[in-house]
Amino acid sequence: MRSCINLWIVVALVVPVLLSLRSPRGETQPRTTSSAASFSDSSSFSVKLANTFHFNKRIRDGSNLEYDFYRATCPQAEGIVRSALTRIYFDHRDVAPALLRLFFHDCFIQGCDASLLLDENDGDSNRSVEKQAVPNQTLRGFDKIDLIKEEVEQACPGVVSCADIVSLAARDSVLLAGGPFYPVLTGRRDNHQSFFEEATDEIPRPDDNVTRTLHLFNLRGFSARETVSLLGGHNIGKIGCDFIKQRLYNFQDTKQPDPSIPLDFLNQMRLNCPNNSNTNSNKEEFVTSNPMSMQALSSSVPSGSTFDSHYYQSLLRGRGLLFADQQLMAQDRTAKLVSAYASDDGSTFRMDFARVMSKMSNLDVLTGFQGQVRLNCSKPVTS
Repeated sequence: MRSCINLWIVVALVVPVLLSLRSPRGETQPRTTSSAASFSDSSSFSVKLANTFHFNKRIRDGSNLEYDFYRATCPQAEGIVRSALTRIYFDHRDVAPALLRLFFHDCFIQGCDASLLLDENDGDSNRSVEKQAVPNQTLRGFDKIDLIKEEVEQACPGVVSCADIVSLAARDSVLLAGGPFYPVLTGRRDNHQSFFEEATDEIPRPDDNVTRTLHLFNLRGFSARETVSLLGGHNIGKIGCDFIKQRLYNFQDTKQPDPSIPLDFLNQMRLNCPNNSNTNSNKEEFVTSNPMSMQALSSSVPSGSTFDSHYYQSLLRGRGLLFADQQLMAQDRTAKLVSAYASDDGSTFRMDFARVMSKMSNLDVLTGFQGQVRLNCSKPVTS
């Protein structure tokens, strides 16, 4: 009976995915209306679905990962991650965008290996770690990953990697926030090393132009379409004023605002982010205490789902919050993709986002005898 259900799900989902490859718009797919209901169905996805997602072969592409990798050693692992995250989410709704961003920053630097979580670099507490790099100083959610890891360790000590927990938690966070479900294979191993210099230099910046953004993603095997789709993850969560103040008050050291910002939108953003240049506040506290809703500020068309087309509609109107987001309209090929994603109810974006997130979760992973399984996500295992 279960195999029949699996086959039905595979057919229902694979066909629209394949159709989406034919054009930027693709075919529509039903919107996720109930996150809780989706969670109950997610376990029935088979490895066949995951295999329909194309992985770039120039990188370690996750080919050694498996569907339900822990079925013999910790069969309840994914259920523990899901239930723990669900409890956290209903107390802290902002955990979804926080874990999505944490996942991206981890995978973008040397792959999905949980190196971002380390407080020690290869056992040396005096060497800088990724957490300390400027692009990572505003990341949140480390404590939530630790809570989930503790529950998993109680059930299956020393079995499930932190890298797998981060990838699963990001997938489940997207679903809880109203986004699409996508397959995540497991069997990742944790890195014992952290990459401070790489994180400092290679994480995309909020003030990057479109050329640099596309270049950084291309180095990791992502096309322009996949890049535009991934950036659509910015449609959930909040943004700290520190990310956009330069654009509002001193764009490219001109002491003037970015001239591309519509005047009414500029005034609206300045009201939310006044130029308190004398304020001496910790950056992390500032982000937490002075958050600004991306969806509200972009004045998009109201919708029943956060994972819809409002992010792209905002870019069409020149109302992207980050300079790097608005830069997607500066090049014909990315502007056409923005326009395509904005032209329906979000179905095309959701389909593409699911596919590229599955690809991202397999980016440059450690498997087999590579790496280690940490007992504490912030400390490497030393022997």
